[in-house]
Formats: sequence, structure tokens, C-alpha cells
Amino acid sequence: MARYHVESRHTKRDCMRDFDELAKNPALLRRFEWACANGYHMGWAFLEADSEDAARKMLPTALREKARITEVCNVSASEVKSWHESW
Repeated sequence: MARYHVESRHTKRDCMRDFDELAKNPALLRRFEWACANGYHMGWAFLEADSEDAARKMLPTALREKARITEVCNVSASEVKSWHESW
């Protein structure tokens, strides 16, 4: 299973609508961190899924299309060293 970073941006106008949609799945809502209170209407989460498409389908319909989803991974010190040697 892969790990995905989800970035969900919305307008001030759509803020409550998106929160209402996410609140239907409290476990998913808790995975997000939000900056809306600071006027920056964006949220971030890390989700585990089999694919980017599967991660996208975990989101409410209102958030799916506009979410930016990127596969991420941890990197070890030895991997960084080998990259320096091979690049």
C-alpha cells in the first residue's frame, strides 16, 4: 500500500460545504489539517491507498476533482548517500 499526500483547496464560499461533506466521515475529517481559520482555505492529509485513484475515491465527491494527490515515501540516509554517488 502506498502513501499519498492530499492537498485540498477551496474558496471561503465553499469552506462550510467541504467541511460538511468531510464531517460525514469523521475518521477522514480527523486526518486533515486545515488553515481556513487563517484565511488560507486549504487542507492537507496523508492517506494510505493502493493507488492514486483509490486515494481520490476516499474523498467526498465535492473534494475529489480539485484535490491534488501525490504519492510520497520516506527516504533513508543510505538512499540519500547513494543518490549523491549516482547523480
